[in-house]
Amino acid sequence: MLIETLKTLFNRDLHKLKVEIESYQNESQIWAIDKNISNSGGNLCLHLIGNINTYIGAEIGKTRYIRNRPLEFSIKDIPRSELINKIEETILVVNNAFNTLTEADLEKIYPQIVFEKEMTTGFFLVHLSTHLGYHLGQINYHRRLVI
Repeated sequence: MLIETLKTLFNRDLHKLKVEIESYQNESQIWAIDKNISNSGGNLCLHLIGNINTYIGAEIGKTRYIRNRPLEFSIKDIPRSELINKIEETILVVNNAFNTLTEADLEKIYPQIVFEKEMTTGFFLVHLSTHLGYHLGQINYHRRLVI
């Protein structure tokens, strides 16, 4: 049951991420920052894509994705269409990975130490879902601020 719940939540929020990126009135606004906003919507989008592809794609789905976390926050001006394609690819990665999971897998220790201590795969996947929701809210707020 938790697997289907998580799959539903990741799909919902990744589709909402796509809508948020599509909803910026001007493509350049995706990358806007100022003294009070240090992360653009585009960089937060890249961060979510990197995070999910690392911890779900590479670890659970065995995609061999290699993350460059600093680049997620430093690269700028990627076209909106490329961000959308990356989101769509991430949705496929998530679905493929979740299709391989069993309820027993959720009780196993996640293979990487992420927060300086062991945790179950189920716990970590719930964390990743809330992480996605947190940054999705920031992107929504960013989009409305830069109008």
